[in-house]
Amino acid sequence: MKKTPIERAKSWAINPYFEQSERDEILDLIDSGNTHEITERFHKDLEFGTGGLRSIIGFGPNRINKYTVRKATQALVTEIKKLGVENPKMAISYDSRRFSFEFAKECAGVLAGNGIKALIYDNLNPVPLLSFALRFYKAQAGIMITASHNPPAYNGFKAYWSDGAQVTPPQDKNVIENYSSILDFSEIGYMNFDEGLEQGLIEWIGKEVEDKYFATMKKYIINPELCKERGKELKIVYTPIHGTGLKPCTRILNEMGLTNHLVVKEQANPDPNFSTVKSPNPEDPSAMAMAVDLMKKSDADIVFGTDPDTDRIGVAIMDGDEVFFPNGNQLGLLMFHYILNNTKLPKNPYMVKTIVTSNLLEKVAKKYDVKVFNTLTGFKWICNKMKELEGVDLDFIFGTEESFGYLHHPEVRDKDGVSSLALMAEVALWYKTQGLNLIQALDKIYDEFGFSYEQLFSIDYQGKEGSEKIGRIMEKFRNDSNDFFSDLEIIEDYQAGEQTNLDSGEKIKLDLPKSNVIGFKFKGGDALYLRPSGTEPKIKFYIMVQENEGTLANKKQKAMEKTDLMVDLIKKVADKA
Repeated sequence: MKKTPIERAKSWAINPYFEQSERDEILDLIDSGNTHEITERFHKDLEFGTGGLRSIIGFGPNRINKYTVRKATQALVTEIKKLGVENPKMAISYDSRRFSFEFAKECAGVLAGNGIKALIYDNLNPVPLLSFALRFYKAQAGIMITASHNPPAYNGFKAYWSDGAQVTPPQDKNVIENYSSILDFSEIGYMNFDEGLEQGLIEWIGKEVEDKYFATMKKYIINPELCKERGKELKIVYTPIHGTGLKPCTRILNEMGLTNHLVVKEQANPDPNFSTVKSPNPEDPSAMAMAVDLMKKSDADIVFGTDPDTDRIGVAIMDGDEVFFPNGNQLGLLMFHYILNNTKLPKNPYMVKTIVTSNLLEKVAKKYDVKVFNTLTGFKWICNKMKELEGVDLDFIFGTEESFGYLHHPEVRDKDGVSSLALMAEVALWYKTQGLNLIQALDKIYDEFGFSYEQLFSIDYQGKEGSEKIGRIMEKFRNDSNDFFSDLEIIEDYQAGEQTNLDSGEKIKLDLPKSNVIGFKFKGGDALYLRPSGTEPKIKFYIMVQENEGTLANKKQKAMEKTDLMVDLIKKVADKA
């Protein structure tokens, strides 16, 4: 019989494996009758989502701490041992969050305790450098300690496989099963970090891997002559938002020749509290506020921001007296269009996007005979598709998701905020030499391919009750959509694995892994997708609107109005669930 949260709390409080101060903390919660906190910490174990393991830092099975990190590492180790590889090794990196370095060392200790060589960066480094190191060393797996753009109270554990991408089936499910099967922490192999160093089971990753990454990325600069000759004409403001991005992002800009850049001093250094922002999320305008102020004061052309693990970028430019923040779809569109127009394409090019990313990309791809593959949400699925196609006569040129993640080369197998920043800077420079800013560049694309507007709308629901509410909302949309949607043409239920055409009644099997995602396609080209977040306590709604009639200004206005109506409808349905 499953233990209640209070029973689990009591068992942790008397377990000698844990430190006395941690056990006392739980006893205090029990003695004070704090059932809410006990329930939140002990009602379940942490689960792997699209971003791996992620939670609030704290003591308990539903929190991220050195014990759950050890357990997650052991679960990954168990999967590696199945390979039967001689002298296996794993790469580890970490961001600027609280306990990130300590958790990374705990991971290394578990690897060493299991006889697996741990290769760990000697300084904090972003996701793309972890993925690159994994491939560089031909390691069997990797770990990134990060909670990406979550608030300061969070940290996390991202598991990577031998291709350099986050784990996908069957490894991800196996790791989850391995994690659940560890019933006692004493089952976990462990060696003190310093002892691991002495025995040669733990090694530092040095500068040579970083140097190799940047030398490789320079090969993917599309117009190096333009960057060298006119790079100083683009004035850039950059903020790492207290994360890992300062050194790699300024280095790549300098090596390209885009040396005219300013860094937001108050946000330059790693800070686990992210003291100057509410959330270190570059897609949130408030996180970019200080950089925008510096852009205005310095008369700069563009702002770039990266999240703590530097796998995503945000952008801002001036639009007269207003500030324009391109969304993730627009940045992907600009980069993809630039690649298509400024490179000699391979014989059989392809790009990959997630199902919730703008369908306008497919129109653009069609003109240039680029094959498009759609995947589930999460960049790991984009990279999984790349892996699937490695033996096929196709050439990868771009991967994009609406949540500000991009990749335009095959050397890394996760979204790469460093090389994406470099590419986007090159895009901005190229358009500036044409006398255009990014808004004008987008309008040119819209004039040719039609206007598309996308909006991500989320509702937060905290804790156990929130999780149950999210479940009811998903079921309401899954079962009763005909009651509140008009002009509905197609329903895609990725959990059931089928697409239903409401006009013909025809059902088609969806060729993607099953996932708790629902999609609605309307007559006229609009679409809505919804899913629970895999990393945060929220449900996400992806609204996609197309307008092809009238002037561009009229199209934009109509699209905004349709989106507002959709948001209002979503709120009403969610409230009643």
